Amino acid sequence: MSYTLGIDIGTSGAKMVIIDKFGKIVAEAIRAYPIYHIHPGWSEQDPEDWWTAVKDGLQELFQTFDPSQLKGVGVSGQMHGLVALDENGNPLLPAILWNDQRSHEETDYLNNVVGKGTLIELTGNIASPGFTAPKILWLKKHRPDIFAKVKSICLPKDYINYKLVGELVTDVSDASGTLFFDVRNRKWSEPMLKILELHPDMLPKVYESYEAAGKVNEAAERETALPLGIPVVAGAGDNAAGAVGIQIAEEGTVMVSLGTSGVVFAPQSTYLPDEFARLHSFCDANGQWHVMGVTLSAGASLKWWVEEIQDGRYDLLLAEAEQIPNGSKGLYFLPYLSGERTPHNDPYARGTFLGLSHQHTRGDMTRAVLEGVSFSLYESIVIAQQLQIPVNSVRAIGGGAQSPLWLQMIADIFGLPVEHWVSSGGPALGVALLALRATEGLDAFKDAPVGMNHIFEPDEIRHKAYQKRFQQYTLLYRSLKDAFSHMYNLEKELGCSHHQS
Repeated sequence: MSYTLGIDIGTSGAKMVIIDKFGKIVAEAIRAYPIYHIHPGWSEQDPEDWWTAVKDGLQELFQTFDPSQLKGVGVSGQMHGLVALDENGNPLLPAILWNDQRSHEETDYLNNVVGKGTLIELTGNIASPGFTAPKILWLKKHRPDIFAKVKSICLPKDYINYKLVGELVTDVSDASGTLFFDVRNRKWSEPMLKILELHPDMLPKVYESYEAAGKVNEAAERETALPLGIPVVAGAGDNAAGAVGIQIAEEGTVMVSLGTSGVVFAPQSTYLPDEFARLHSFCDANGQWHVMGVTLSAGASLKWWVEEIQDGRYDLLLAEAEQIPNGSKGLYFLPYLSGERTPHNDPYARGTFLGLSHQHTRGDMTRAVLEGVSFSLYESIVIAQQLQIPVNSVRAIGGGAQSPLWLQMIADIFGLPVEHWVSSGGPALGVALLALRATEGLDAFKDAPVGMNHIFEPDEIRHKAYQKRFQQYTLLYRSLKDAFSHMYNLEKELGCSHHQS
């Protein structure tokens, strides 16, 4: 039997899975690595930590699995991060990650000087600090000494691709998140490269996610024990890969990922970007497109509340929240702990409890956190529906999807059935399936042997009540938008800002 390997370079660690030709996971390993926050708002990782994690994880897998049986490899990873390499292919500085907020000024320049209309026409998106382009402008402005040495630029997963095949390659889904990729035509945007003053030779060659982009070379064989010469597919960004893993390829079924960030992923058969760029427009992993909404602090909001403010007992706090009526007794939470992407694109927004009174308990506040994140995700659903994108059901993945309370809440708020999928492979499974498609001809998007273990049906009465609360929720941000920016400017003036520009 033939097998394929999937590797996911996540924010908190690397995950590796091996699947058989039927798509069943037969072995997996996880390795953690740190995130460095050397200044407020900065978020960095050492690319060598990713590679070390991959090598260590493979060493564990190959203690019980014969690597000679592997026929292909795929790599997925966190999107948007900037990896700058010198002429020898070595990182010149730590990778600047997707949740790094330092490039506010560069983002404002792109949106206001280059212009949002131009950006949407060229790339299908507007700038946010999370995207790669503002990071490049920040590096040019603040570290010209380093930028002068940059020979090439790649995304996090593509650093692993480079280590495996010895060439810089990427795929259309991950490239879509750079803000210098022509999403409509699935190629680098020459006008954007001119705006950023980037030479095309600095960038990886672009492939479709399922295409073989290279072969395991001798150096990778020595370091990992992977078979020499097996194909490495171009792979995919983490969300596009996760969608493959749960069989989301056609319009109508939407993926909601409840990880550190929250994601709404809605497939499109044709390229139709949001003219206001409230949702991201990206290529997907099967030759089509998707729109995507991002809540920067989804699981991160719950983690902050449970681990930083409370004593870390998730089960207890969620049990308390389950006893609280819908609406948290009039308490609202805005989950903007790291600013927000969708739909506000506001790096100055901050997390907020509103409506607190003496009657409120810890359980009320826990439930308000869950409802606030769910309302934020629902904003993306509403926009997708406004764009005439079919939204008939939801498939939920990620750590937060382990909570029945949260999934029922999402079903009630969205007014849609929510399927909880049992697949534990995540993006790593998705790219293993892409490798399987490349090596075996399997249609990885329809035949993956994973499925749901429960469907959470919406309650119509609760949905109607939540609709009214959702209108109140959206009003709160509009009321506080100016206050958020004033708070930022005041703290910056006083020299004690917790925002980094």
